Amino acid sequence: MKAKDRDQSLSDSRELDGSYDQLTDSIEDDFELSTVCQRPEGLEKLQQLTKFTKKELQVLYRGFKNECPSGVVNEDTFKVIYSQFFPQGDSSMYAHFLFEAFDTNKNGSVSFEDFVIGLSIILRGTINDRLNWAFNLYDLNKDGCITKEEMLDIMKSIYDMMGKYTYPCMQEDAPREHVEIFFQKMDRNNDGVVTIDEFIESCQKDENIMQSMQLFDNVI
Repeated sequence: MKAKDRDQSLSDSRELDGSYDQLTDSIEDDFELSTVCQRPEGLEKLQQLTKFTKKELQVLYRGFKNECPSGVVNEDTFKVIYSQFFPQGDSSMYAHFLFEAFDTNKNGSVSFEDFVIGLSIILRGTINDRLNWAFNLYDLNKDGCITKEEMLDIMKSIYDMMGKYTYPCMQEDAPREHVEIFFQKMDRNNDGVVTIDEFIESCQKDENIMQSMQLFDNVI
């Protein structure tokens, strides 16, 4: 690693985790170089790219680096981490879909920047931002439209993740019924797919759909 890049990497990571101390400079040099393979963007740039404060970014970075010392997380690790939040069900499939949505570069890994930019949209974004993000999650093959099969795959994964004991009265065909209701409202021209415009317009005009979309607050 070049000296300049090395110094910048250490500076950025220290700025994010707030751990810089001149007395431990040499110790942290060795630690950072051995663990942070993916250099995070500087704190100021991440503040510009997200709606998080400096303190929030530092807290998020400490947690991220604790779970992913290399600075990136692969899908298997992501699934393990995510499963800890939903021990009552099987979150593996939904975690797969979520990982795909966070992996904007499609390189099989999610960096800290990928993570906080996506999280900022989900938690702090405008309604349009959040709906665009949700559409991207549902559009599994990224062809610009959502099919019933794609929406059903997502719905099944959410029900699996919540666990069968969470909703004791839930029927096996509940996910499919949910999808049918969604499509009746969203597929305005009845061509069998939902476009981004149909998706956003339907969600904004239908309070029930918007309430259903709030499920993302609980599963992300």
